[in-house]
Amino acid sequence: MIRFIVAGLCSVLLLLAAADAHCLNAPTRAPNSMVVSANDTASIIGDQVMVDGGNAMDAAIATAFALAVTHPTAGNIGGGGFLLYQPAEADPIAYDFRETAPTGSHPEMWLEEGEYSFQRHHMSHMAVGVPGTVAGLHMAWQEHGSLPWKRLVEPAIKLAADGFVVTDGLASSLQRALRRMQKYPASMAQFSKTGAPYEAGDLLVQADLAASLQRIADDGPAGFYQGKTAELLVAEMQRGGGLITMADLAGYQAKKREPVQGNYRGYQILSMPPPSSGGVALIEMLNILEGFEVADSGFGSALTMHLMAESMRRAYSDRAKFMGDPDFNDLPIDQLVSKSYADELRGSINPEKASVSSSESFDWPTESEETTHFSIVDKDRNAVSLTYTLEWGYGSAIVVPGGGFLLNNEMGDFNAGPGLTNSSGLIGTPANLAEPGKRMLSSMSPTIVTRDGEVFMVTGTPGGRTIINTVMQTVLNVIDHDMNAQAAVDSGRIHHQWLPDKLIYEKGAFSPDTLKLLELKGHLLEARDRQGAAEVIVVNAEEGLLEAGVDRRVPDGGARGH
Repeated sequence: MIRFIVAGLCSVLLLLAAADAHCLNAPTRAPNSMVVSANDTASIIGDQVMVDGGNAMDAAIATAFALAVTHPTAGNIGGGGFLLYQPAEADPIAYDFRETAPTGSHPEMWLEEGEYSFQRHHMSHMAVGVPGTVAGLHMAWQEHGSLPWKRLVEPAIKLAADGFVVTDGLASSLQRALRRMQKYPASMAQFSKTGAPYEAGDLLVQADLAASLQRIADDGPAGFYQGKTAELLVAEMQRGGGLITMADLAGYQAKKREPVQGNYRGYQILSMPPPSSGGVALIEMLNILEGFEVADSGFGSALTMHLMAESMRRAYSDRAKFMGDPDFNDLPIDQLVSKSYADELRGSINPEKASVSSSESFDWPTESEETTHFSIVDKDRNAVSLTYTLEWGYGSAIVVPGGGFLLNNEMGDFNAGPGLTNSSGLIGTPANLAEPGKRMLSSMSPTIVTRDGEVFMVTGTPGGRTIINTVMQTVLNVIDHDMNAQAAVDSGRIHHQWLPDKLIYEKGAFSPDTLKLLELKGHLLEARDRQGAAEVIVVNAEEGLLEAGVDRRVPDGGARGH
């Protein structure tokens, strides 16, 4: 009871107090296992898997499918993402189940009569990429799971078939989403009461989704990429002018990749490689900051924030210039994550004055903040960091009729078209133009930190382009500023993405004097209500405990362990 009272107080005080106030930042603790996710019901399901003898990978599969039911804004079977796995006694593995472009895709597909169409790019059936979640989860389970596949999908089936009680957070989210869903009868049938919004306390039953999940439980990926579910998805594509075919679905393959790795003050940083830009940019920023004594200047000081912003500016510039699908591009990853390159970039930073991002250069496609992340550690200290998404909240807002699941609009993460680079936000460089089978660039950054070969920290967050910077700040907060997991999550955040040239900060999180000093250094400041929703686990080896931080910036999250 005390933990929940403290959590409520922290939620109220989070952005009203100075960001370095740690008075109420008590983490959730457990000795054996921990799941922290954006939905408490899903966290309960994941931890129960480990109580029943499953490992961290088993828990990840069960948690992901449960989120597809209880957290429809981003939990999914119709989207994609990334899973980073650190076994207790083996090398880390990255699973890439990012969506791919259908066969009919091409670089100029977002143009109508030669003009760029935002509607086509982000809000049409053409914006739906070939989903990867089911294939990716199954691949990871086949290689590292210990419990039967069906056992891991069954809790989600039960939630969908029997229903679950709508929370205040979900009710508010669905109410906002209904406007986009109105033109899709199947979406309205699933997520409204004959057109009226669900209210907190209502029971949300999703019978068609339960049936789709049952086919996945019975037949694995074939239950999604072939047969009835695939036929329902393709029928909706044909009805709405989408591109995905039965052959596209049957041909989808998740991929294993080597994590990108770096070292920061004696800790090993493991994160996601391209087509995520997250790991490369994260390590590049940490390499730059390693040459500064940010612990001495202190959390929330003008100097620390300035140095962070300047490292962000440089990493995001490189992200825009170089990153894309590695299967289609030759990417200079080794250079970008090297210590020597960081030394060069660090030398260009003036501690007293902000750099200027060139308005004549380019930006990149907008990414939605509606992603979800969860972190898991089991009794043997195997660890999973998983981030997946539909792109926008509720993706395309299209529910497959008879299938009960939402489709992504991830094709919007491809560049707008060849030669369309301009300062307003379009980009036309070739590395991330649409092509058949290509994976679109992402900022998702599931990350694991190890020390002396053992898991020390598991972190990640939603937040679109802010993801990389939020993850980086959770790492700095723990390693440099000696915060526990909850304090690391609760503390105020900043964001700089090169262009537009402004430093974004969370309202109420930093002192007015600090903000004034940043302005005097030349930063253009902009306040926002919140940034990200990080879910963090730190291994307290001295006490033999797992400590979790739940991000209370958003409702419904939960940490569960035993």
